Amino acid sequence: MPSPKPRKMFVNLAVKDLDKAKAFFAALGFECNPQFTDANAAALVISDENYAMLLTEPFFKGFTSNGICDTARANEAIIAISCDTKDEAKQMGAAALAAGARRAQPPKDLGFMYVEAIYDLDGHHWEFFWMDPAAVKA
Repeated sequence: MPSPKPRKMFVNLAVKDLDKAKAFFAALGFECNPQFTDANAAALVISDENYAMLLTEPFFKGFTSNGICDTARANEAIIAISCDTKDEAKQMGAAALAAGARRAQPPKDLGFMYVEAIYDLDGHHWEFFWMDPAAVKA
């Protein structure tokens, strides 16, 4: 059931080195909310409604009785971020690679949709995508 007001979403991700993770996402143009950032966690602002909480592995372990996913062997999720244009998606992919990411898949250009897929420094799978608004309406 849809909420009358937009819900906020927080994705919590374990990171090995918080400072390196913050620097990586800063290179992609993202900022952290200092109000919710300390030595254990950083609130990465994706948009007004969406955040990624970057948590040091020891801090992350305090929120779950399960182990931390070994991202060198498995994906715990694919986090996709929309872009306003195909060029913006390409630029985000290029910026991520320049900041130390590695490709998760080759870029996909389906005409109506374009996707850049990368693994960040901690192996989390991110996608930057553009979808033609006319295709969405159809």
